[in-house]
Amino acid sequence: MIDTHTHLYLEEFAPDHGAAVERAIAAGVDTMIFPNVDASTLQPMRQLHALYPGNTFMAIGHHPTEVNGDDIDTQLKYVVDELANHPDDYVAIGEIGIDLYWDKQYREQQMEVLRRQMSMAAERELPVIIHCRDGLDEVLEVIDSLDKVPAGVFHSFGGTADDVERIRRRGDFYFGINGIVTFKNSRLREVLPAIGAERILLETDSPYLAPVPNRGKRNESAFMIHTASYVASTLGITTGQLDEITTASARALFPRIG
Repeated sequence: MIDTHTHLYLEEFAPDHGAAVERAIAAGVDTMIFPNVDASTLQPMRQLHALYPGNTFMAIGHHPTEVNGDDIDTQLKYVVDELANHPDDYVAIGEIGIDLYWDKQYREQQMEVLRRQMSMAAERELPVIIHCRDGLDEVLEVIDSLDKVPAGVFHSFGGTADDVERIRRRGDFYFGINGIVTFKNSRLREVLPAIGAERILLETDSPYLAPVPNRGKRNESAFMIHTASYVASTLGITTGQLDEITTASARALFPRIG
């Protein structure tokens, strides 16, 4: 089983980040993708990956909530440098996107940062991991401005069936489903059939959004088995069938994970 989005390298898992990786492997989640957040998370992400190179993979990107009013070239310098100096170390560019939930002050800057990083991905034939919170119109506007649209996943998807259709019209996109779908007040379960099992990627977004029965706790990749069971039941298939389908989709989108 593949957790396509987990931040086990963050300080919430200190001092023994490796223990969370080992618990995931023991639970059957033997492959994990680490999306980067900003320049400060690059080193801890690389350190944890180095301990489990056969089970973990990395994505490089600048998260939208970290975008500010500074020069955009300066903000993205570390991403550009990593892609130039370690091009084979990364399976995707992410996590990137638009987040206007907390602050709309840097809307235009977020759109330009997203545009540049999606262009980097297209140039290198890498997929993208898209964070989209209160910003679907902006993300789609950026996508529509590109000469070449990379394949990707809308991480932590929580939209409607109409949103699914709008996104799918734009290109080869998947939808990351995590613990939100298990929440009592979530309507995401009603959208799963519109997505279809073949377009779902399983994820946790650890340490956030722990699924029922662990809601309210620090999330970790081992908990993804609860989300998988819930999604499979909703779609009327077995967890094993969902695992087979989503694993094949993850390997198709992220061919560098093998």
